[in-house]
Amino acid sequence: MNKTVNINLANILFHIDEEAYLKMSRYLEAIKRSFANTSGSDEILRDIEARIAELFQEKMESERQVITLKEVDEVINVMGQPEDYMVDEDIFEDAPFDNATKTGRVKKLYRDPDSKFIGGVCSGLEYYLGIDALWIRIIFILLAISTGFGFIAYILLWILVPEARTTSQKLDMRGEPVNISNIERKVKEGFDDVASKVKNVDYEKMGDKVKSTSKSFADALGDIIMLFFKIIGKFIGILLILIGAVSLIGIFIGMFTVGILDMFHIPGLSLNDMVNSTDAPVWFVSILGLFAFGIPFFFLMYLGLKILVNNLKSIGNIVKYSLLGLWLLSVIGLSVLGIQQASAQAFTGYSSNTDQIYFDQGVDTLMITMKATDAYNISNNGGFYEMNIAYNENGERLLYTEDIRFDIKKSEDSLVHVKVRKDANGSSYEDASQRAANINYSYTVNGNNLALDNFLTTAAENKIRDQEAYITIYVPVNTTVSLNESTEDHIGWYTKNDKEVYRRDMYQYLWKMNDNGVLQCMNCPENMGDQMNRNQNGHIIINEDGVDIDIKDENENVRVKINEKGVQVKANDN
Repeated sequence: MNKTVNINLANILFHIDEEAYLKMSRYLEAIKRSFANTSGSDEILRDIEARIAELFQEKMESERQVITLKEVDEVINVMGQPEDYMVDEDIFEDAPFDNATKTGRVKKLYRDPDSKFIGGVCSGLEYYLGIDALWIRIIFILLAISTGFGFIAYILLWILVPEARTTSQKLDMRGEPVNISNIERKVKEGFDDVASKVKNVDYEKMGDKVKSTSKSFADALGDIIMLFFKIIGKFIGILLILIGAVSLIGIFIGMFTVGILDMFHIPGLSLNDMVNSTDAPVWFVSILGLFAFGIPFFFLMYLGLKILVNNLKSIGNIVKYSLLGLWLLSVIGLSVLGIQQASAQAFTGYSSNTDQIYFDQGVDTLMITMKATDAYNISNNGGFYEMNIAYNENGERLLYTEDIRFDIKKSEDSLVHVKVRKDANGSSYEDASQRAANINYSYTVNGNNLALDNFLTTAAENKIRDQEAYITIYVPVNTTVSLNESTEDHIGWYTKNDKEVYRRDMYQYLWKMNDNGVLQCMNCPENMGDQMNRNQNGHIIINEDGVDIDIKDENENVRVKINEKGVQVKANDN
């Protein structure tokens, strides 16, 4: 059992093993003694500690990890021992720089503040690309003049690329190893450069410059531009946070609430099970949806926070990759369930039967009504495909819909025929046909009255598969048809009449079937068809045969007909 110590290294807190702490203390003390009489020793020590702290952070997998002798030895191996080099100023100045060491490290892109004209972008690119800054500046100027892209690219790099402020960053910019030797050399270069400038400075000229301005125009302009973009960046950050937070709250409430309610079988949600063909629990699908849609909005909100808060603590790679994996699994899961759901309705099947209706006394007038029922307790929960949950007198759950349509056509004999076609969807044609056959629909005949049910039912285990029923009534020629008002919402599109009366208004008149299969109005006002279809220059008729436009005037006759054959135009028809 080893004792641990908390240390503050470059303003960063670390937990370190006692033996490792003692070795690191001796190491830092040896470095301090080595630079005791060196100019800029304080800055050298600060940069060395900052570099050591950076190396420790790279090796830590979590905040609570304890630094051991292994990590300390690895850091010392990177930084080097004080006795491995000499700090004598004469040797330092005369010793050639080892280019092999310089090129052995991957460079990082920074803006160079020491050689800048405006923002240090070009001088930073010089180190990164190995191209003279002069040529880079010329390229930016040419691109700015020709396309404007050079100006935009420079501004973006100025905003996005950090400035090399510390000695470690400047060494990274040059591609040099960040160790004790290079840190010392770089700091001494800075001090020597300052000393040289102090010796050679024109104090009179400098005094005049200080009196006139404390900043160059480029620096002042740069500060203004940076402030402008920082304000825009903050605004974007706030916007991202709002979008992410509001979306997360909405997704959480929607998905999580539905899942929890279904888990406890709250009344009103039973219809979800009727739609779901995958048999996956709704609460499970809700959780998948929460992760699939919520995680991207969480990262969007996190990005906004990173923009607003410069020193926002990272959530860590473990959390990031875990969330990414969870998101991928959720998307894959939803995709699989979606494919299964779609395939459950990929085919349409039907079941059909036709009955002949005999009337004891014959039939001159056929009365058609739609019959409702109060035998079912219908749950008003919104429904899918106009389908609702209903309960019969035994409390058994059924699927119920009033989406029924009927059409009236000419019979080929002297009898009334009723054809009932039931349709449903399924995962295969056989499955769809079986679900269609399981639809319950009926009608009754009482005297000359044909009463059609205005609803259909099917067992709950058949689930919602777009079940529908279509009724076709075949009426003999010269038979009168009387429609009850209850048929208003159920007459189909294929019932033809000679007055082009809108199907929902047909119940207001008496009709007789003619030889052409068209219902003739027996009590409609005179010229009713002309009033509906004709104007002073011709007529426009829209029905199941298409669109027939006949335009006339004194000089020409133009007829335009649009149907399944296409568009037909005929002019000057005399």
